[in-house]
Formats: sequence, structure tokens, C-alpha cells
Amino acid sequence: MAWRVRAPGRLCLFGEHQDYLGLPVIAVAIDLCITMDAAKRDDRCVLVHMPDIGATETLDADAPIVYERPRQYLRSGLKVVRDLGYRLPHGLTVTVRGDIPINAGTASSSAFVVAWLKLLLTVCRAKEADDPETLARLGHKAEVLEFGEPGGMMDHFAASLGGLICVDTRPPFSAERLPAQLDGFVLGDTLERKQTLEVLRQTKEQALQAFRQIQKLHPDFDLRETGAEKALEYAEELDEPFRTKAVAHIYDRELCREAYKMLSRGEVNPERLGEMLTEHHRWLQALGVSTPKLDALVDIALKAGALGAKLNGSGGGGCLFAYAPGKQNEVAQAIERAGGKAFIVAVSEGAKAEWKCEQEGGATLWGERV
Repeated sequence: MAWRVRAPGRLCLFGEHQDYLGLPVIAVAIDLCITMDAAKRDDRCVLVHMPDIGATETLDADAPIVYERPRQYLRSGLKVVRDLGYRLPHGLTVTVRGDIPINAGTASSSAFVVAWLKLLLTVCRAKEADDPETLARLGHKAEVLEFGEPGGMMDHFAASLGGLICVDTRPPFSAERLPAQLDGFVLGDTLERKQTLEVLRQTKEQALQAFRQIQKLHPDFDLRETGAEKALEYAEELDEPFRTKAVAHIYDRELCREAYKMLSRGEVNPERLGEMLTEHHRWLQALGVSTPKLDALVDIALKAGALGAKLNGSGGGGCLFAYAPGKQNEVAQAIERAGGKAFIVAVSEGAKAEWKCEQEGGATLWGERV
């Protein structure tokens, strides 16, 4: 018996750096994926080969789970499945491959965790394997809660549900599928290594402090409810750097709201959508999470014909993406010439599993299961 499981990466269109403020985010799954091929073993060993990073890990399907360092997602995923009351019926030999840029803001780790959970639950014939929302919540538990790290559920919802989604980032978290059909995206990797946790920590602390100051001065202020004009008026009363941070977050909130209205109607104005993406990037620059190379590649993409472009993920290096319907090749070539690595990407479905079936005559068929 053999299995193949895939889970996609994602782009964050709007709401970057808004999740820790409890504001919505809009994301889209893309067809760069983590793929896991697994085969049944006759023992209780789980052997996981990860040739892309030159690593192999061995787990005992029955031994107690002990974390020796942060982010041991193979172990945390197995623990989460055990906590549901499931036990692997046999060992596995697993090979993991992916084309999602690693540590670059495209949710490779969340795709890895969701794919791993999808595989384990599928092998266990668990009902949770067929429930994308539950799979996302289990992914968040395995990646974030088990290690006490910061992070919301955008990446896990994108990997599990696929497509275009709007995520309510307030616990207990939820995701809404949006009907708009989008294409024309180009992902660009700066090839700069990013420091995700440090960037998140600094930016989050300044944002939370800025809005605490506003609430202290104006008890009527509510970041989700107070209108833009009054919110900006309040933000202007702050000293730097908190004034700039608050203003940037308020404008980004308004961009996400406008984008939601457009995308939830299913009627896309490509020019305006592109303008909003670029404006979002400019406010992320004001937050201090961009880099000179990210900014340069955004500008290069725009000059090559993209309607809009922005950094993707927490910033501090990593990736950007361009929205360039009909100009994907030109934009990709421009990014490559400027020293980045480009990927023309399409919107993807969520995590799926397949079974390998041997037929008479040696033919092999994969039976798909979403």
C-alpha cells in the first residue's frame, strides 16, 4: 500500500501583519506544494527522508513523544494524531519533496505540517482527514501551540482549504471562501534569508503598544470598529515610531476591507487590485519589514508590466509576488535578471491524498481523495 499527499503554499494578498491585531487577512493557495510519498512498512518504524534539505528522521510509531528542540514537526504531528486517539496501523517509509521556497514567507512549514497530518490521518483512516477546517486547526496545534510560538491560522487554512480565502484572525479563528477567480501571479524569491520570529516580535510589539496608547487616550477607540478618519486622527497624536506604525496599520486595514468587498462579489477590477497590492507594500515599508532587495524587485516587477506587487509574509527578506495578468513571463524574466528566483504560480486546491493501486498487468493507478 502506498500514499501520496500534497499541501500548497500561499500568498498573503491583504492583511499582512494584521493577524496579531485581530484584523482579517486575505490569502490564496498556490500550486507550489509539499509532496509526501509514503509506503507501508512491516515494522513500527516511521522513516522520513527529506532530500531537499539533506535530512532523514526516524520515529518509533509507539514511543513517547519528546521534543529535543523547537519545530520538530514530525514529532508534533504524530503527537497530535495520537491525542485524537489514533494509532498508526504499521510503519511508514516517507519521502518529502517540495518546490515552495523554504523560510521565505510562503508558508512552507505550514504546508509541511498539514501534509504530514493529512498523511497520518489518511493512513489511520481517520474522519478528520476529510475535514479541511479540522485539518487546519490540527495543523495550527502541531506547528504553533505545541511549541508556544507566535502565529495565527492563515497558513493552515490556506494549505487545507486551498483557493482564495478571508481569515478571521480572532480566536477561535475561521475562514471564508471567496468566489473571485484570480490568475497572473509571479512569486519572486530574493534569496535573502529571513528572520521570521525576530521580525514578527519587533513589529508586533510596536503595533500593540501604539494601539494601547491610543486606547488609553481615547477609551472609545476600537481597532475593528472605529472609522478610518477618526482612527487616523487618534494615531497622529502619538510620538514616533508609534505614530507611523499605527497609521500604516490603519491604512492596511482599509485596503483589506476594500479588497474583501471586491473579491467577495466575485467581480475583479485588475487595475485597482494591483494598485491596492502596491499600496499595501508601501505601508509595509513604513512598518520597517521590507528590505532594499524586496523593494527593488517590487519596483522591477512593476516596470516589467505588473499591475501590482508586494512582499509576501512577515518580511525581513524572503519573497515578494507580482500580480501581472498576461505579463507573467516578462515579470518573471525581469525578477531573474535582477538576481531573484521567479515562479509563475496559479491558484491551487487544498491538501489532498491519493492511494496507489496496482492493477493486473503491472499498471499503477492513483486514486484521488481530497
